[in-house]
Amino acid sequence: MYLYNVTVNIDDSAHADWKTWMLETHIPEVLATGQFVDCRFTRVLVEEESGTTYSIQYRFEALEDFQLYQELYAPALRQQSDAKFGSQQVAFRTLLEIQHEFRAERLE
Repeated sequence: MYLYNVTVNIDDSAHADWKTWMLETHIPEVLATGQFVDCRFTRVLVEEESGTTYSIQYRFEALEDFQLYQELYAPALRQQSDAKFGSQQVAFRTLLEIQHEFRAERLE
């Protein structure tokens, strides 16, 4: 299993519009490509000089799924984001391979 992590710092002036667009439009469009299993939308808890930082984590099963996403869908989806928010956002992307997963067992 793998994670495609997109970390975005969004300017305060566009924060509300960007968040609504991400949750109601962009993330559903990315998931609709069929290349990802699920997504987590998280806020990075750090003090920023300006803006707010988020980590959007898309989980997928095979590298071929991600490669297909990159070839067929990512360019248009990134272009939409850039057209809508341009310099109000700064993003970087990280590809991660999940090595092990653990779950805590609660003591009763």
